[in-house]
Amino acid sequence: MTHTLHRLGTDISLLEEDYVVLMMPSKDINHVGSAPKLRRFFELALEAGAIKIGDCRGGNQYYQGGIEKLLENVEDRAVITAVFKDKESLTRLLKQLKKEDLGLSVVVSGLFDKVRECCSQSGLKPHSINQSLGRWGATQKLPSTGIQEINTMCGHGMVSVNLIKQMVARIKNGKITAEKAAEKLFEPCMCGIFNPHRAAKLLTKMAQLED
Repeated sequence: MTHTLHRLGTDISLLEEDYVVLMMPSKDINHVGSAPKLRRFFELALEAGAIKIGDCRGGNQYYQGGIEKLLENVEDRAVITAVFKDKESLTRLLKQLKKEDLGLSVVVSGLFDKVRECCSQSGLKPHSINQSLGRWGATQKLPSTGIQEINTMCGHGMVSVNLIKQMVARIKNGKITAEKAAEKLFEPCMCGIFNPHRAAKLLTKMAQLED
């Protein structure tokens, strides 16, 4: 799924704390009766250490009123996601997915070498790889790299540039912590692929640079 493909980053150490796993059925092939399998994915992801989960059809855990509501509302044809902040938790999930063999498509987004390591440790081999070719056109009109690093964590662009700038200003003025600001930025990312763990570190860096 390409909405997880265009994450931007300049700090490798922070990119190593950002992984997204997506599961979905195939329309008119195996989507009928897929809801229990999708729900099971969520359960396995949470057990493995996912920091956020989301449903591209129904919305993220904030929008749906909590994790329990999100689990209850999973439907056939849903496209669901889970965000992880380290290789260890991602590997735990992949091992469980291999064991349970739910029969639905799984996409993992992250640094290629790190994702390969996790797959190898889980006894899995990637089927195919997608790579973004970057940004083309009038790139001088884009916001700063720091802003883009946060903005691109929501693949549909729901985390606005102005909201990010507002959060940076509030952190700088001591009105909000970076962690709470990152949670605020997660809220409009309906698919739930925004990583507040990484965002908090990026926000802190930006607030310090602007001092």
